[in-house]
Amino acid sequence: MNIRRFPLGALWTNAYLFWDAEGKAFFVDPGGDPREPLDFIKEKGLLLERILLTHGHADHMFGLETLRTETGASVAVHEEDAFMLGHPEHNLSQFMGNPCSAETAEVLLSEGDAFSVGTMQIRVLHTPGHTPGSCVFYVIQGEETALLSGDTLFAQSVGRTDLPGGSGAALEHSLLRFTDFPETLRILPGHGPETTIGEEKKHNPYWPR
Repeated sequence: MNIRRFPLGALWTNAYLFWDAEGKAFFVDPGGDPREPLDFIKEKGLLLERILLTHGHADHMFGLETLRTETGASVAVHEEDAFMLGHPEHNLSQFMGNPCSAETAEVLLSEGDAFSVGTMQIRVLHTPGHTPGSCVFYVIQGEETALLSGDTLFAQSVGRTDLPGGSGAALEHSLLRFTDFPETLRILPGHGPETTIGEEKKHNPYWPR
C-alpha cells in the first residue's frame, strides 16, 4: 500500500494519496491548492479514480474542483454532508474569509458501504459528531491496513463538536467504534501527526473508558 500525505491549505489539512502497484489511486480531503499532488500524480503516471471526503467542511475541500477537473475522478461524500459542498455558509468557508463551493458529489456514501480502487478495498464507517455526515475510511490491501479518521479522531485529541451540526454525544458514541480495531492499526487523521489505536488507548483523554 503506497501512501503520500500532503498538508494543504491554511489549516494544513492532511490530504492523502493512496495508490497500488498498477497505478490505481484515490485521494482523500483535498483541503487546499492541489498543484503539488497533481504534479506527483502525473510524475508517477497514476490514474486517480476517486476523491473521498471525510466530511463537508471547507478546509477539507478547497482544492476539490481543481482536482476533479484535472483528473476526472468522481467525488464521494456521506449523504448527510452532501449538501454542504455547494453552500459556503454550511461548509463554513463563508466565515473563513474565502467562500468556496463545489458541484454535487457523484457518489453519496452511507454506513457499511464498501468499494475497491485497484487492489485496495475501502470500507465506510459513519462517525457523526464533528459533522452529521462525518465518516472514516478503513483501507485494506493484502496484509496492510490503515484508517483515515478525518476530524473524528486525532493524535491525543478529537474533532470539535461546537460547530454547526456538531454533537458531543454523537462523537462519544462514534469513538466507541474504534475500540475493537487492533492496537497496531495506523490512524491517518485530518490534522496533525499519524498515530495508532494503541497509542490513543493509552494517551488520548477522550478515549472511551
